[in-house]
Amino acid sequence: MKQRDISKPSDTLVAPARPGSRAIPAAAKVAMKSAQVDRYQHRIDRAQSEAAKARGYRKGRGTVEGPKGRFELTEHVDFDDGWGSGQTRFEDLVQRPTTVSEDQAKSVLTFNQSPDLGFDRSVNPYRGCEHGCTYCYARPSHAFMGLSAGLDFETKLFAKYDVARLLEDALRKPGYQVAPIALGTNTDPYQPIERELKLTSAILDVLDRCNHPVTIVTKSAGVLRDLDRLSDMARRGLVQVGLSVTTLDPGLSRLMEPRCSTPQRRIDAMQQLSDAGIPVRVMASPMIPGLNDCELESILSNARHAGARAASMIPLRLPLEVKDVFTEWLQANFPDRARRIMKQVTAMHGGRTYRAAFGDRMRGTGPLAHILRQRFEVACARNGLSEHLQPLRTDRFQPPEWTGDQLSLL
Repeated sequence: MKQRDISKPSDTLVAPARPGSRAIPAAAKVAMKSAQVDRYQHRIDRAQSEAAKARGYRKGRGTVEGPKGRFELTEHVDFDDGWGSGQTRFEDLVQRPTTVSEDQAKSVLTFNQSPDLGFDRSVNPYRGCEHGCTYCYARPSHAFMGLSAGLDFETKLFAKYDVARLLEDALRKPGYQVAPIALGTNTDPYQPIERELKLTSAILDVLDRCNHPVTIVTKSAGVLRDLDRLSDMARRGLVQVGLSVTTLDPGLSRLMEPRCSTPQRRIDAMQQLSDAGIPVRVMASPMIPGLNDCELESILSNARHAGARAASMIPLRLPLEVKDVFTEWLQANFPDRARRIMKQVTAMHGGRTYRAAFGDRMRGTGPLAHILRQRFEVACARNGLSEHLQPLRTDRFQPPEWTGDQLSLL
């Protein structure tokens, strides 16, 4: 059944009038209907907020407790038994503080052979991420720690305090072949705890001293704390920064990514990085059909005006426990469209929420994924955004010196 377009109603159209009554223009009826929707919008918002609270969502957190780890045999559920003895534990559930434990890693440089990735090595100073992005593909990694991919991933963090020394040891190994190291491939290197621990800054200090190339992926304006160092490294062709912008709507961002920098701050960070001579890529990911995919062109346009030179886009993918985490969040916050969104997500992955096959997992398959990719390519061509940034230099690398080395005196 065809629907009439009433976005621009004609003044000549009138609604049927009863005898003795005055005809009401169609435009006026549209305005009245819009006013009624606005009038009750606060009730809709409040109803969705109450639904989210009823499911156990905390202010500033992206998920509830979440499913148990896939390697766990038992599951523990906290509740108030009504006898008073459990009251303290119940209050702790309302305000879950962030804890940071030491990750006693023996090495920090991780290598991969994936054809879908543009790097073959990476360093992640943190496990878990306080940003709380509901769609984060790194959530299942907490299962290896015996923790859940839900609230545990956001609140029980692990830091590799010795990351700088371990990185130096890796770069000193005989036969090491230099290639760009990627930061932020699993969890964000500039998440809130970086403000105090400064482990990412320590990594950059090592790479800066030995002229090692590095790429950074983040969705935090905290990257500007290292602006001077990054600018100096960029002059030597040693650094690129990718900033992830999922939406330009601060309200939606607050729901999906509760502790990330606001979209506008990320756009401003692009501008400052670009003005400092640092190559910047905008990462419009993930694109969620029916939720934020309508903003794809706007994100790319705003990023280009802020100085971004390249762009990338990945459709939403929900591996392992992320499927349950995201679905529960979607039903609590967008119950009116949750089913439709999930149907479109699965349509882009062959009827599943995720397909791990190389070549498909980052691009998706089917008509919806194809249309999304075409929109992305057209928008990039219109804005002059390339697929790749200029390659980083590797010929300047010098292995870190041991403490007490006398070679520098020769």
